[in-house]
Amino acid sequence: MADASPLELDPETMRRLGYQVVDLLVDRLATLEGQPVRQTATREQLESRLREPAPELGRDFDELVARLQADVLPYSSRVDHPRFLAFIPGCPTWPGILGELLAKGSHLFQGTWSSSGGPTELELVLLDWFAGWLGMPEGTAGLLVSGGSHANLTALACARHARLGDGAENAVVYASTQAHSSIARALRVLGFEADQLRLLQPDERHRLRPEDVAAAVEEDVRAGRRPLAVVANAGATNTGAVDPLPALRSLCDEHGLWFHVDAAYGGFAVLTERGRAALDGVGDADSVALDPHKWLYQPYDAGCVLVREGSLLDATFSVAPEYMQDTAARTGEVNFADRGIELTRPARALKVWLSLQYFGVDAFRSAIDASLDLAVAAEGQIRSSNALELLTPATLGIVCFRRRIEGADEQEHERANALLVERIAESGLAMVSSTRLDGRYALRLCVLNHRTRAEDVERVLRFFAEEPID
Repeated sequence: MADASPLELDPETMRRLGYQVVDLLVDRLATLEGQPVRQTATREQLESRLREPAPELGRDFDELVARLQADVLPYSSRVDHPRFLAFIPGCPTWPGILGELLAKGSHLFQGTWSSSGGPTELELVLLDWFAGWLGMPEGTAGLLVSGGSHANLTALACARHARLGDGAENAVVYASTQAHSSIARALRVLGFEADQLRLLQPDERHRLRPEDVAAAVEEDVRAGRRPLAVVANAGATNTGAVDPLPALRSLCDEHGLWFHVDAAYGGFAVLTERGRAALDGVGDADSVALDPHKWLYQPYDAGCVLVREGSLLDATFSVAPEYMQDTAARTGEVNFADRGIELTRPARALKVWLSLQYFGVDAFRSAIDASLDLAVAAEGQIRSSNALELLTPATLGIVCFRRRIEGADEQEHERANALLVERIAESGLAMVSSTRLDGRYALRLCVLNHRTRAEDVERVLRFFAEEPID
């Protein structure tokens, strides 16, 4: 009998190690509120703890977990903490975490139907749910990807292939200055020059003006350029702003442009009545980017792209090398490797499906509604405060504001508010990020975490209103 692999473990050892990790995770979640929202260390400090030669012989698992708990895991932002209100929080459900464990532990390769028919069918079901929630028509297709950046890249690649045949010369894409940075990055990857993305100034509500897009398109046509696509926000990262989607759809129809909606932040708000009203027209897009790891509360990574004319995904990405000839999809089957840039891709659908099945859609709807309520309450607290100044109203869970300093100029306001951002993070109480709006330094509070309560938001706003500024 051949010797056992040196990398194999017996079942009892596997169980013991697995239980140890699950216990660690459960203990972390049970004590999360009492932990600092962010804990940092310098590169020099972490080098002294972790820099060492690779071990020739194995070490005890208990010792390794203890090192992770002491030297690695604490030094990070706890983005699922109820007072992590910076950037875009993430707060995965426990069934989602277990679904990720199942997918990774089963070591599923989900590039082709022949290798993973069950997980592929599960993803197809999820995609149909998502398309239905958005109001996209039959024939829509998509896939789960790593996140919004990946989704935007995939959608814009489809737009280029469908309208330009994969060329980029003289093509122009139009978006607001509030567009996510991944749009510029995606176009760079696709071979566009910097001046082929026209970023237009938004209106006073930070929304793209259709008339400005129309004027830019007409100017470019006269100059011999080729207008390609309009990218609209459905929940801008800065402010939560939603561009006027129906008007932009009409403009795109008039000029023969591809209409892409970046709904990575706000898209799943359509599950609520308010979100559905705010995102009116999102289902009429040619392509949409979504992020289940945001308002569907999934572990990283979980993004999604949906394309109205679903066959364009295969037309854009399908490649048939000889070494894959045994995996060709038969009638009715789907090879997700033919729909995007990943051949080796994980089974991202398991965690999403498990969470939705366990809790039911209504639970997610309630959690999203609670976030929207807390943002509205934050706006009210800011408006009623003599020390705080509202810069943007609550929109899809985001509120922008700043500490008001009597008699201060813009530079002094920036210095004082930047100091407060640093102090609240250093205190461990909370994290709130900053941005710039119309040239002004702004504090940006984002409520997305299903654990965040009214008292959490109130404590954070009291800090910004009452913390002394030297």
